[in-house]
Amino acid sequence: MTNVRLLLKPLTSTLVALGLCATADHVAAADGVFELGTVTVVGETAFGEASAETQLTQDEITRNNADTVADAVRLLPGVSLTRNSRNEEMLYLRGFDARQVPVYVDGVPLYVPYDGYVDFGRFTTFDLAEIRVAKAGASLLYGPNTLGGAINLVTRKPVKAFEGDARLGLGAGQTRKAAVNLGGNQGLWYYQLGASYLDADGFPLPKGFKDYKRNPTDTGSRRENAYRTDKRLSFKLGLTPNATDEYALGYVRQEGEKGNPVYTGTSAQKNAVRYWRWPYWDKDSVYFLSTTRIGSNNVLKTRLYHDTYKNGLDMYRDAGYTQHDPTSSYKDTSKGATVEWANYSLQGHELRFAAHYKRDEHDDEGKFYRDVTTSLVAEDTITLSERWQLSLGMSHEKRDAKKVHQWPKGSADATNGLARLSYALTQSGDEVYAIASHKTRFPTIKDRYSARMGRALPNPDLRPETANHLELGVSGQPWPGGRGQAAVFYSRMNDQIQTVVVPSSACGGSTCNQAQNVGRTRNMGLELSLAQQLSAQWSMNASYTYLDRTNLSDRRVTLTETPRHRLFAALNWLPSAQWELRATLEAEQGRRVNFDGGTYRQLGGFGTAGLKAVYKPVKDFALDFSVNNLGDKWYELADGYPMPGRFWYINGTYRF
Repeated sequence: MTNVRLLLKPLTSTLVALGLCATADHVAAADGVFELGTVTVVGETAFGEASAETQLTQDEITRNNADTVADAVRLLPGVSLTRNSRNEEMLYLRGFDARQVPVYVDGVPLYVPYDGYVDFGRFTTFDLAEIRVAKAGASLLYGPNTLGGAINLVTRKPVKAFEGDARLGLGAGQTRKAAVNLGGNQGLWYYQLGASYLDADGFPLPKGFKDYKRNPTDTGSRRENAYRTDKRLSFKLGLTPNATDEYALGYVRQEGEKGNPVYTGTSAQKNAVRYWRWPYWDKDSVYFLSTTRIGSNNVLKTRLYHDTYKNGLDMYRDAGYTQHDPTSSYKDTSKGATVEWANYSLQGHELRFAAHYKRDEHDDEGKFYRDVTTSLVAEDTITLSERWQLSLGMSHEKRDAKKVHQWPKGSADATNGLARLSYALTQSGDEVYAIASHKTRFPTIKDRYSARMGRALPNPDLRPETANHLELGVSGQPWPGGRGQAAVFYSRMNDQIQTVVVPSSACGGSTCNQAQNVGRTRNMGLELSLAQQLSAQWSMNASYTYLDRTNLSDRRVTLTETPRHRLFAALNWLPSAQWELRATLEAEQGRRVNFDGGTYRQLGGFGTAGLKAVYKPVKDFALDFSVNNLGDKWYELADGYPMPGRFWYINGTYRF
């Protein structure tokens, strides 16, 4: 293992120095990162993890004004976002949606049990140390449902006796933000506290924008009913009795409310125009994490958690927002535990075994549902030689419907497999790797039991969706001053859950909709990323993704919401010790979306530029000025939902 760490350390330090967090993976947890909250690092660091997960550090998140997880992950290759008709920011990872790419905080699952989705715009980044994104090679230790990958939000851990930072910011659309993080490490114990507030009345509409509805609602310069308020409090208390053991209790409280901007496109569908508001969007998470070394060759890790989510929706009659139907509300609760054992007694092997238990409950205004999901996992990381390494994993999972409102109960099981072979090209950390995996996703409560407001029949016997992945990649130093990564990937999905029409009189007519395992799709593409130190003052980084998706079940049915080409690039200039200037470019092309009654619309490609200036008059204080969408471009990620026009920020940060 010593030779392994020496091989990877130069690669890690160089990538971090260049700011290429999209391709850099730390061999050991960096200062300020809550290592106990990571999933893939157990005891000794496994060689070959470098390309299994990509990381976005807190410095890179701040550098790009990424106040939410949605704004942050869009910087990474393979990731694209969309904003749907519920004013939710949804993520696609190599074409897989948020149900198939679960999100975690410190390894604890956060996704909503009812439908499996997460609104990535609701989660702020002020208390995070890093964001880890795993794709086809996502460790099976994450647990069930990582069909397309996994996203882990890793919180901070203090390294000094007292440390912290405070931020204040203003922006267009009456955007206001405030955040403070305080922490201290006393050797035998530590604490970390974070509080943040993010509020906006709306956002500026772009130049040339027009509301095409018969009765327009957006005729001014600002998007109407686009307000948001998000408050977050996090606390962590940890005990470190010796150099190897750690025990931590964490708590996160989120309170939010938001409006739902009204559709502005040309669709004639009756339900396209909605006057909705969410008076509350609240989430509470409490969790306990531990790691204990037993003897010299064993490490035991545990995760215990309890998570609740409450949501309320008011549906109004018109744009006056004076009368609404009774508030539609529901509550979800998740309780779970993970026990993980790592063993290093066999030379050249790192054996890891895990057992997961998760209990999900959904309360839909008195209609109760409960699922229990269990999983057993085994992984072995084998050092074949000084340069070759093989990782193998297998898991078996089961989901049982323990309580269902009025429908028949059901159950399903699935088996997953993962293999990763890597070869170190040089002692500076360059490597080539190959990944093959078989992943699954269990259907959610909504997939199986939602009647879709009387239009659908439940299907309690839905099987899990499955995907087979292949990936080939290389990472390292292609030339002096540069670090990069390239990957080609192919994914074949079977038993995809799609809606079909079946004969039935239960829906008030002769037919009903029903979710069935009928879909077969293919995702394949290319990812490139590069960081280049041009000189002592100049540096740049860029990432590009090509994604081709095909519906193999019916090629007439288009797969929507993802662009074919996507590019992000940044150029940095340090003219002096006090100033940093940054220019960014974001562009995409080839995004198709659903339109009127089963038809499709291809959105126009776009490119937006941003500028940022950071001034540091003293060591611990920074003032930054930035403008996004400098050209005031009118572009959309979903039909009828314009993205913000020219948007300015002013932020101040003080570290202590």
